[in-house]
Amino acid sequence: MQPTETTMAANSRLNPAEFLAQKAAVFLPVSLLLVVMRLGIAAIFFQSGRTKVEGWFTISDGAYELFQYEYALPLIPADTAAVAATISEHLFPILLALGLFTRFSALALLGMTIVIQIFVYPDAWPTHLSWAGLLLPLIAMGGGGLSLDRIFRIA
Repeated sequence: MQPTETTMAANSRLNPAEFLAQKAAVFLPVSLLLVVMRLGIAAIFFQSGRTKVEGWFTISDGAYELFQYEYALPLIPADTAAVAATISEHLFPILLALGLFTRFSALALLGMTIVIQIFVYPDAWPTHLSWAGLLLPLIAMGGGGLSLDRIFRIA
């Protein structure tokens, strides 16, 4: 059965969802969406890192206690985990905010999210899923056009 001119014309028109997607792309370019993702997830981890320090550089006794008792990981000593997490929660969010080494930084934070989900707060999967929802596009697409990755031509 051959398509008629009427059915071909109808198929060439956009359905409402496609029409809205095309119009939204004009006002919400992918580069802008990636900036929002980078800043959103960076803020979450950076603020968490700030709760673990006194001043700018001293890890608090409370942070060490958290890793000793509440965040106890099976394979990493508590002191090592506290230092690694605190450094990571400061370094990777700053890199994400700048859009520098975006894919690597997002992958590192996704790794932290997975560890937190499995070993620390297994019932917090809705929160961790939302974090993964911000991190996975950054891993897949990088920092976007508004990033230092683009300026320095880092993939």
